[in-house]
Amino acid sequence: MSTPEAISSKDFDLTHRDIAYFSMEIALSPQLPTYSGGLGMLAGDTLRSAADTSSPVVAISLVYHRGYFRQQLSDVGQQTETDVPWAPDRLPAGPSVSIHIQDRQIQLRSWRYDVIGTTGHIVPVFLLDSDVEGNDPWDRKLTDQLYGGDSYYRLCQEAILGLSGIALLQALGVKPEVYHMNEGHASLLTIGLLEERLQGRPLSEATDDDRAAVREKCVFTTHTPVPAGHDQFGLDQMNQVLGSDRSVAIEAAGGIHNGLLNMTYLALGLSRYVNGVAMQHGKVSQYMFPEYKVHAITNGIHAATWMAPSFQELFDAEIPEWRTDNFYFRSVYGIDPARISACHVKNKHRLFAWLARRTGHYFNPSVLTLGFARRVATYKRAGLLLHDPERLCALAEKIGGLQILYAGKAHPADNAGKALIRDVYAAAVKLNSESLKIYYIENYDWELGAMLTQGVDVWVNTPRRPYEASGTSGMKAAVNGVPSLSVLDGWWIEGCAENTTGWAIENGESEEIEANSLYHKLENSIAPLWANPNAWARIQQHCIGINGAFFNTQRMLGQYFENAYYPAGPSKFSLLPSEEESLSESALSQGNK
Repeated sequence: MSTPEAISSKDFDLTHRDIAYFSMEIALSPQLPTYSGGLGMLAGDTLRSAADTSSPVVAISLVYHRGYFRQQLSDVGQQTETDVPWAPDRLPAGPSVSIHIQDRQIQLRSWRYDVIGTTGHIVPVFLLDSDVEGNDPWDRKLTDQLYGGDSYYRLCQEAILGLSGIALLQALGVKPEVYHMNEGHASLLTIGLLEERLQGRPLSEATDDDRAAVREKCVFTTHTPVPAGHDQFGLDQMNQVLGSDRSVAIEAAGGIHNGLLNMTYLALGLSRYVNGVAMQHGKVSQYMFPEYKVHAITNGIHAATWMAPSFQELFDAEIPEWRTDNFYFRSVYGIDPARISACHVKNKHRLFAWLARRTGHYFNPSVLTLGFARRVATYKRAGLLLHDPERLCALAEKIGGLQILYAGKAHPADNAGKALIRDVYAAAVKLNSESLKIYYIENYDWELGAMLTQGVDVWVNTPRRPYEASGTSGMKAAVNGVPSLSVLDGWWIEGCAENTTGWAIENGESEEIEANSLYHKLENSIAPLWANPNAWARIQQHCIGINGAFFNTQRMLGQYFENAYYPAGPSKFSLLPSEEESLSESALSQGNK
């Protein structure tokens, strides 16, 4: 894989960077395989909005020499994986640091990637790298692969992220006021902060006051209600990797749960602010962790990254302030809906031309097209659309045709997820006809995700409640005028205005009930509106004006500053609109008409 030229190597004073953002994965560029999916995309979008709004942020992650993986699918949908190697040494070098884990010293270098905002503000991201001459050969591979290896390998990676990340900030001379842990992978930074506070004294001497001082600096965002998403490690591994002194400190901080080192509980115990990533997810997380106060800040997307060129051109001409203030998406109501529709037609033709070049398969732009693309896991239920094949075929014929585009990677160790891909392939072979076309596109990545969310007509999401923490792909679709047909979970509980921004799949006690609701909405609500170009153009307009204006990382980041980073009165840095700028109920009601 080619590496982009370093976009900046400009030296400047980082000592006033007040927010340190730690994430196991960050999607920085389509050319850099430093992410796997939604968590990394959210992190990257957060930092892009931080750069756009001149936020005082610095970020820490790992380098991943071999990337996540490239997905290849056989003619029956069998997934195989290959590495995605890249050359980080084309990026500017950052400081080198060392940490003591596994009863030995490990040297780490760092590489710097600069995220540059619309006004030129830079958010530097430092990627830690253990492939240093002199390290143990096994240690040199610790930053090779994202989510690779066994649990011991994973714990070593998380020690590098948290402990070396703190050491790196010290080497940079950065003394943040806030340390934001984007998921529990980064929770060992709390132990690094405790070590910093004790200045070489044993961690066993840490007092409640010491832990309170660390807690005052830390913010923790949990992203999953799925138990497997909360990293846990055996106590033997904890002692072997981290040593007895740190192990004692972890236990004192509440990081041992059910006889295991639990990274989520460590972060919970040493954070003054904890949040889920949607209102519903906040409630679910509060139920999961009743002894801690859990807030909610709903995720968003970086609009300029995911909006199609056709819409960017239109909005640059009509509402150019949108780039620095996403609240201006409300002004889409001053644009003729037909112009919105024309942009989407361009995006759909662009998607289909791109797919023809990439796959050799051709799709009809005049046919209603559904998109379903996300990480393949059983709870996301890729097969719900195909639950009743006979009904789906009859529906497609009745409405004049239907095209369904699938994409998504299963984790290399997730055999059940891989089986789901094969199931979709098998269904496509049986069901494809003149009126129904189902196609699974291999290697779901940044580029494909953008093309699909910009070009399909309806975005479909069918998670099993309540396992969708937030989801952001539907937000990317919305900012491109694409409505969603989704189960009411995650962000969609907040984003669904029936027949206005999309449609809700009714909650049922069985998959059959939910599939029936899906088919009913397609046949009786979506298809009739699709057949009315003027009505459909208004739906597209509402998606941008209502959901695009809210479900963006600019609003999200503003809420973090106001509620999490600087909650005590007006902060020195604010992204949220003033009271005078906020929407009135009457304005919202006008937008829904």
